[in-house]
Amino acid sequence: MDGQSALGALIADIGGTNARFALCASEGRQRPVLTGVCEFTVAQFASLAQAASHYLAQMHAPRPRRSVIAVASAVTGDEIKVTNNDWSFSIANLQRELGLDQIRVINDYAAIAMAVPHLGRPELEPIGQAVAPAAVRRADRHYAVLGPGTGLGMCRLLLRQGRSVVIDSEGGHVGFAPSDDYEIAILQCLLKQHARVSVERLVSGPGLRNLYAAVCAVEGVAGGMNTSEQITAGALAGTDAACRRAVELFCSILGGFAGDVALMYGAWDGVYLGGGMTVTLLPWICRGEFRRRFESKGRFGSLMQTIPTFAITHPQPGLLGAAAAAADWQE
Repeated sequence: MDGQSALGALIADIGGTNARFALCASEGRQRPVLTGVCEFTVAQFASLAQAASHYLAQMHAPRPRRSVIAVASAVTGDEIKVTNNDWSFSIANLQRELGLDQIRVINDYAAIAMAVPHLGRPELEPIGQAVAPAAVRRADRHYAVLGPGTGLGMCRLLLRQGRSVVIDSEGGHVGFAPSDDYEIAILQCLLKQHARVSVERLVSGPGLRNLYAAVCAVEGVAGGMNTSEQITAGALAGTDAACRRAVELFCSILGGFAGDVALMYGAWDGVYLGGGMTVTLLPWICRGEFRRRFESKGRFGSLMQTIPTFAITHPQPGLLGAAAAAADWQE
């Protein structure tokens, strides 16, 4: 092991709301081992460089020379703008500011996809009873990974000869397609505020607030909830019909979208749900409407019934996947 490998890597997972950091030693383990995991709100710092420098100063450890950073953004060049917060940066400048020899920036859902092969059964919650039949289990495995948080992320995962091939995208920004008259009414409400309504406008933290406001408008009731946490709490307590309706719609639309993604990507071996809201809403997701909408794909309904769906319950899948990317990068 050379000196650079011994120092390991700085790992980061930057979302719209939170910035998570860890260190990962590069010792050839099958599953990466994270140390020094810390989480900050993005609002605490003016920039990613400032947040990373603050984290490294807290660690009181030899400064790593390599880094893999997962960001909630399209990664198409040197300039990065995080989609749902004010941070933007140049990869080259960040490397200089942090004194790194090497830096790699990847999409946040690409990182979660890289974590999937390392997740054990205790870190996955099955949604529904589907198990892919033996005929579908090819040498290559095809998956989709998606989920709601501050935004709606997604990517494709292909396992080929034991190696992960990830194709990231910004598919959460495809247009929302309502499935019935009620959802058409919801869409009409949202079109009064937005020139274009993507799925992320409904299936995300801000999306749940949009759904709740639209439900209140359609139902003709006064809405008193201002945050997604309040809406979720009202639904779970059963004290607010509009909250309950908004959460039910959220999980149903998420299921329909996940099924569409499975069809688009050919994810016959499984769909994995990540995102900060998935675990919070898991009791609702598992109640059945998610799977009903997932499977409700007309002539492909019987095929959809064979595709398993899982919720990722690992507390930091983005960091785990970014660490896996660092190990893969080193090989």
